Amino acid sequence: MSPVKTRIVNALFFFAAALASACGPKGDAPAHAAPASGVRPTLPEDVKKGLAEVAAVSQETTDESWVLRETGELVSPVQSDISAKFPGRVGQVFVDEGARVRKGQPLLSIESDYLKIDVDRTQAAVARAKAAEGEARRDFERKEGLVAKGSVSQAVYDRTRATLDQAEATRAEAEAALALATQRLADAVMVSPIDGIVAERKTEVGERLGEATVAFVLVQMSPLKVRFRLPERYLGQVERGQVVRAWVDPYPDEIFEGKVTIVVRAVDSATRTFVVEAEIPNRDERLKPGLFARVELRLRQAS
Repeated sequence: MSPVKTRIVNALFFFAAALASACGPKGDAPAHAAPASGVRPTLPEDVKKGLAEVAAVSQETTDESWVLRETGELVSPVQSDISAKFPGRVGQVFVDEGARVRKGQPLLSIESDYLKIDVDRTQAAVARAKAAEGEARRDFERKEGLVAKGSVSQAVYDRTRATLDQAEATRAEAEAALALATQRLADAVMVSPIDGIVAERKTEVGERLGEATVAFVLVQMSPLKVRFRLPERYLGQVERGQVVRAWVDPYPDEIFEGKVTIVVRAVDSATRTFVVEAEIPNRDERLKPGLFARVELRLRQAS
């Protein structure tokens, strides 16, 4: 018999004995003696403790839910490897490893002297193209009036129209080249695509970056996800929105609550488990990716 059951039996036994001794007749008492009015027997402390354990066990057995406890890991929902959009040499680095960054914040800049020259060159080309287009348009408008009067031939009018079309195309091409040069100059400053922290810095001033060279690794800190596995028998009793409570070693006395966001409806054939993810707000960013967490999830009993 388990220790709990033994204590329950002993409690009931002592309780019955106490009632019998308090309420039953005593051999030494006179037959005509009356019990004192309003006096009730006092239960011993071990009897009271036993009755409390009985009540607790009864409550557990009639509860409609039960708690699963597993170990999980905190992970960032977003991890970005930041690389240059075009090759170039690093001119300045604005953040270091571990720094907190905001979306759009500059991280580094690539040497951009030649890019600025390219912008100036394309701006001049746009100005020339616009001037040529203006002259072609004025000539076309004059020819348009003359052809109506029969002063110029249709062939001259058509050549003038073609010259204007070509001038418009040249101006559009020059503007596209300017937009590209301007964008390349803007892309020389690498910015953060997310709010998070710099998990890794992989470049230094003067280093040449290729198109595939990772300069920074950024991770999102809020919210975080806690990922854990459950045995396959609980697959039908875990749903999105269920409350999860987590504890981590750096803050052993604090409870971090979240809600289930992902239930992977596929069972690992090797472990016979499935993956569950819950989202924890982590607004103060005290929790860090990579921490192990003790997870508690309350399930409803299957009907």
